[in-house]
Amino acid sequence: MPLTFIDTNKLPKQASNAGEVTEVLNQALCGAKNVHGSLRWLKSAETFNPAATDKHQLIYLMEGKGNIRLNGKDYNVEKGAGIYLGPSETASIQAGSGASLKLFHLVVPHIPK
Repeated sequence: MPLTFIDTNKLPKQASNAGEVTEVLNQALCGAKNVHGSLRWLKSAETFNPAATDKHQLIYLMEGKGNIRLNGKDYNVEKGAGIYLGPSETASIQAGSGASLKLFHLVVPHIPK
């Protein structure tokens, strides 16, 4: 299997309702069929609410400090923290006051046995 190198610094960032985002793993970039990955940047007090889907989601904090709200409870987090969301689970991720966050968001479909 050949390797594909993607220079994520050269990919365009797009404004969204939750910070800036760029896709780094998908069918067009590297032939990925069952997975989607993106980088997301949140500025101070911006919030990302990953949609509840029938897919598995992994969100890893690459840089910064902020807050994750799970099941009605808040957790202070910083670089190196991550959360897993199973199908239909939700969370809220917010950059801290005066801080920013860089997130890696991986989405994988639920494949029945």
